[in-house]
Amino acid sequence: MFGRDPWGGPLEISNADSATDDDRSRDLDRGALMRQLDETQQSWLLAGPGDQAGKKKKKYVDLGCMVLDRKIFMWTVGTILGVGLFIGFVMMIVKLVPHKRPPPPPPDQYTQALHKALMFFNAQRSGPLPKHNGVSWRGNSCMKDGLSDNTVRKSLVGGFYDAGDAIKFNYPMAWSMTMLSWSVIEYRAKYEAIGELDHVKELIKWGTDYLLKTFNSSADTIDRIVAQVGIGDTSKGGSQPNDHYCWMRPENIDYPRPVTE
Repeated sequence: MFGRDPWGGPLEISNADSATDDDRSRDLDRGALMRQLDETQQSWLLAGPGDQAGKKKKKYVDLGCMVLDRKIFMWTVGTILGVGLFIGFVMMIVKLVPHKRPPPPPPDQYTQALHKALMFFNAQRSGPLPKHNGVSWRGNSCMKDGLSDNTVRKSLVGGFYDAGDAIKFNYPMAWSMTMLSWSVIEYRAKYEAIGELDHVKELIKWGTDYLLKTFNSSADTIDRIVAQVGIGDTSKGGSQPNDHYCWMRPENIDYPRPVTE
């Protein structure tokens, strides 16, 4: 096959050479397609026009309500943990370091007087004493009051002794319980502030429980009431044991104690 040469002379084009070149080109293209591409080459082929070659993709963390960059998320979590550990370390040091606290101020004189006044009622208790009575030298006493008097024959155990003797005068006792109850109504917060509210309420109950034994509280009309347990009459100069004739601890009383209505 001949063509015209622009420089002059005939131009020979060989069909055999052209066919050979085409076959060689096809073989090269087929070999290139069959060869395994590495990751870099694949990224070149898959990258878009605006993508930078070799640039790594960012990783994200899906929190449900928001999506955060993984680096920012890890940095935030690490910061929070670090701050928490630092605060915990500081608090541990503060707790372990001994602190010298000033002693509480001593109670005022009125508070001390009230403590001692209520302790007087503990010392004057009659009957089976509770374990927390607070007076070590006192014990159960006069456990047969009322039962030893044939005219009454009912339990009058309990209440408070009047003063230095072991007589129980019910009218002064009722007045004392009334005054204690009134003071709690007026100054409940003061009792509570010095830690004596439960104590004074217990003393009032101790006295009123005894007073309820001195009359028939379930009757429609009250015609009999006990006024006194024990006797202290020494005017006749006799030797009959009584609370003014025998000076002894109430725990040691073994003589009869008459009841006055």
